[in-house]
Amino acid sequence: MNANELRSKTPSELEETLQELLKEQFSLRMQQGTGQLARHHMMGEVRKNIARVKTVLNEMQSGDAS
Repeated sequence: MNANELRSKTPSELEETLQELLKEQFSLRMQQGTGQLARHHMMGEVRKNIARVKTVLNEMQSGDAS
């Protein structure tokens, strides 16, 4: 997932993507807490994807306000 892909989505699609990523992050955090997480790199990837989605959403909101 890169920023260019995200910029082509609507704000409602981005909100859905953000909710999915937050659920995935929660699931990974629970797996890590119980010692079941095998792919530790996924924590960082999901965190970065959440930041990307939030950045694009903020860019869209700033563009609407201007």
